[in-house]
Amino acid sequence: MTSKRKIRVVAAQIEQGGRYLITQRKPTSSLPLLWEFPGGRVENNETDQEALARELREEMSIEVDVGDAAVAVNHEYDAYIIDFRVYYCRLLTDPREIGTVGVHDYRWVAPHELDDYEFPGADQATVDALLND
Repeated sequence: MTSKRKIRVVAAQIEQGGRYLITQRKPTSSLPLLWEFPGGRVENNETDQEALARELREEMSIEVDVGDAAVAVNHEYDAYIIDFRVYYCRLLTDPREIGTVGVHDYRWVAPHELDDYEFPGADQATVDALLND
């Protein structure tokens, strides 16, 4: 039996006016077109905060102030295990300047609307935590 690869992934919980920023994965990504909280993989030489700031800069052309951890989840997929950490973040970029360089689309959604979007397993735990606040 081989042990599954563990991947550290970080995501941002960005809230403005009672709505949360979510992004849609590209059609060519693994888990295509599912919705998620924006973020990505942590590289070997990075802290979670550095990785999150870099991923949001690369994928959406935005700058954030990364705050405290909000949710931590380990989620097992068929091929790997995600060590998933979500951080409260404050958007420093004007929301009208959000780009879609590395994402298919994005939305600002109210908590009661989150169930209208399909999320990967690891992100679903974050959605559940938000809805149970």
